[in-house]
This record gives sequence, C-alpha cells and structure tokens, in this order.
Amino acid sequence: MLKHSVFAILFILVLSLIHEVNAQDPQFTQFYANPIYLNPAFAGTARCPRMIMNYRNEWPALSGTFVTYSVSYDQHIDALQGGMGVIILQDKAGEGTLNTTTGNLMYAYRLNVNRSFSIKAGFQAGYIQKKVDWAKLTFGDMIDPRYGFIYETKETEMNNTKGNLDLSAGVLGFSKQYFGGVALHHLTQPYEGFINTNQARLPMKLTIHVGAVIPLDESGEEANVSPNILYQKQQDFQQINIGIYVNKGPIVGGLWYRQAEKNSDAFIALVGFQQGMVKVGYSYDITLSKLSNATSGSHEFSFALQFECRPKTKKFRPISCPSF
Repeated sequence: MLKHSVFAILFILVLSLIHEVNAQDPQFTQFYANPIYLNPAFAGTARCPRMIMNYRNEWPALSGTFVTYSVSYDQHIDALQGGMGVIILQDKAGEGTLNTTTGNLMYAYRLNVNRSFSIKAGFQAGYIQKKVDWAKLTFGDMIDPRYGFIYETKETEMNNTKGNLDLSAGVLGFSKQYFGGVALHHLTQPYEGFINTNQARLPMKLTIHVGAVIPLDESGEEANVSPNILYQKQQDFQQINIGIYVNKGPIVGGLWYRQAEKNSDAFIALVGFQQGMVKVGYSYDITLSKLSNATSGSHEFSFALQFECRPKTKKFRPISCPSF
C-alpha cells in the first residue's frame, strides 16, 4: 500500500511539471510481431487477412509498472492497390493510474518498381486518449503522522481526460531478400498535458529499420538467418537495436541488443513457433542498466492468426522479413 501511495505522489508531481516533460510511446521488442505498430507501411504485406495480439509487462518487480496490450488486423485489397489495417492499443502505467488508449486506421499503397523491388507508402490516422484515475492518487493532506493515509484530500479534481487526433506515415522498400523502412509517428505532435495543455506536446517519433533474410540451405525445409538494425528517436530519447533471427522449420530464435543513448539498456532473447495459420512468440528483456537488480526485466507475448485467402496474383510480391 505504501509503495502504491509513493508512486501516486511522484506521479502527480510529474503531472504538475508536465509542461517540461514529454511522453514516449510504449514499445514492443518483438518488433515484427507487431508490424503495423512499427510502420504503417506494413499494412497488407501478408496479403491475406492477419490478426495479431500483443502483451508486454515491463519491469514487473517494480510497483506501478507499465503493461501494454494491442490487437491489430490488416490485409491486402486488390481493388485499393494496397493494404488496410486497424490497431487498438492500451497502455497502463502505475497500475492503471495513467491509462493511454489509441485507435488507428491505416492504408498502405503498393508499387512494384520493377521485377525485383517494391515500395509501400503508408498513411495512418487515429485518436489518442489519456486518462488519469483520480481515485488512485494520494496527496500530502491525506497523511496522518501516526496512521498513514487516512484522510480525504481537499485537492480539487482536475480534468482527468485528454484526447487528440494523431497522424503518422511510413515508407517500406523490399526485394526478395532485403527490406528497409522509415516511419514518422505523431506528425501533428498533439497536445497531451492535463494541466498546461498549450505546452505539453507528444513528440514526433522517427523509426528506421533495415534487415535481410539469408537462406541457409536448399534441403527443402525452410531455414534462414535474418540480421536486423532498428533505430528510434523521440525528442531527446534515442535507441538503436541490433539483432539476429534464426529460422529452422516452425521454430524461430532471436537475440537483440538495445543501446539507449550512451548506456547499454537491454539484451533480448526470444523464441517463436509458427505452424499453419498460428504464430506464437515469447521474449524476455534482460535489463543491463543500473535498474537491473530492481526491475526483473520485461516479458512479452505475441499471438497471430494468418488466415487463408484467394491465390495471389502475379503482381503481388510478398515481403521476406522476420515474424517476430
């Protein structure tokens, strides 16, 4: 109880200074298990209908940590010459003290440049809502020196909900073995402050990702290795992720290293299984920073259903990239 109260006090202090503090987006470390969250240009790259669910529990050993859920659906539509997608995400901070819910629709136009290279341009529009649960906050006037938090606060409840429209865009280029893309999220940098709403903006986020899928043998069973680099920057925060996947039949294994600013941030291990229309993945972030002894890392799960559809046309070129 005391830990929860301390967190809430710190939380309201952050809110009071929110005109100087900018938020960062929730992150997933199974980057390609949530592709349209990474880059809207991925919408429809699987061609057939695809539904994905993701769950992340960050730093579970700390009280008041971050839990993020998302569910998405996308598919290619021949009549639109591209893919359509929708994604809904909820992020809970401080055991639900601050809740962020987003819903986004996207369209990604597809262009075959030549026989070996294609480009997709994605556009995304959505709505972001942030809400503070006032009942979970505690204040100094609620404290009794002997008995702790026993009084009702006299603080006036502020506007606890803030909503904004949000726009994003991305570009993706790929061939049979190579792929790369750039995404810009929060192009409008919407206001999101609860107290000083004219100064607190959600910073634009830049994502750059490149990778390759290299076959290991031609024995008939699918086997490949996929090196990847992913860079993200959101205002003063930036990180680079370097990773590799190994795929042998239905089993996928992966390792990532994340460098944040000048400090080592995390080492990520993941394992995935894909058979038929089902894909399941689990990853664990091993914290390398000074918080390692207190956080117990981060857990992430993904579950995807890849539905069947009509046979592909000759004009459609599938993208070769990791599934997790």
